Amino acid sequence: MTPTAQELLRTTATRLAPAPDANPLVPRIAEGRARVRTLALLGLEQRHVIPADRRSFQHLARRAAESKDLESAAFFDALADGESLARERLAPLLDACGVGRDEAATYEPQPGCQAYPAYVAWLALNGEPTDVVLALTANFAAWGSSCTTVAHALREHYGFDDAACGFFDLFAEPAPDLDRQALTAVQAGLDRGRVTAAHLRYGRLVARYEEMFWETLASGDGADGGEGGGTSKP
Repeated sequence: MTPTAQELLRTTATRLAPAPDANPLVPRIAEGRARVRTLALLGLEQRHVIPADRRSFQHLARRAAESKDLESAAFFDALADGESLARERLAPLLDACGVGRDEAATYEPQPGCQAYPAYVAWLALNGEPTDVVLALTANFAAWGSSCTTVAHALREHYGFDDAACGFFDLFAEPAPDLDRQALTAVQAGLDRGRVTAAHLRYGRLVARYEEMFWETLASGDGADGGEGGGTSKP
């Protein structure tokens, strides 16, 4: 029996859920042990991730619309709009971390952090839109959970205000409209026979590249040895 969209979204998310110990950095931040400089690097990397993902989502929306998959097009348009909002909320985070305009303009991103947007760009060119909806939606739960933890820790351990936490708050907040759009897109894809087994491969790679993002930042954190986040300087 063909699963419903709700069932497929649920089982895909379950199969692609990361291991509890997959993220080496968020627990450090949660305990206030990560350096402020590491948080600054996270923000600097996101300055490159966000515009890349926004263009990828726009391209996916165009491809979906051209193939008469208006439901997936609406989902990707919403994601692109979300990236625009994320970009606006990133500046206060960088300010709180002591990142100046010159550094932000000249920062050279790290390959391990940019593997994720590079793969999303590949999906934008090659992926069946409905399969990409499934892969990305499965990954959003892990990303949102990480952002929830970080937003809380920045207030509790680092003294960041609401504006500085706004980037993480954005992704931590429930997104019922986006969830409904994903459900509609997947159901339409099932009805048209456009869902393939590739969505699991896409999702596994998306999840692994996100892990690489956190691993890369964690590898340079150097927070051991008593340099706690609450007292460290950028």
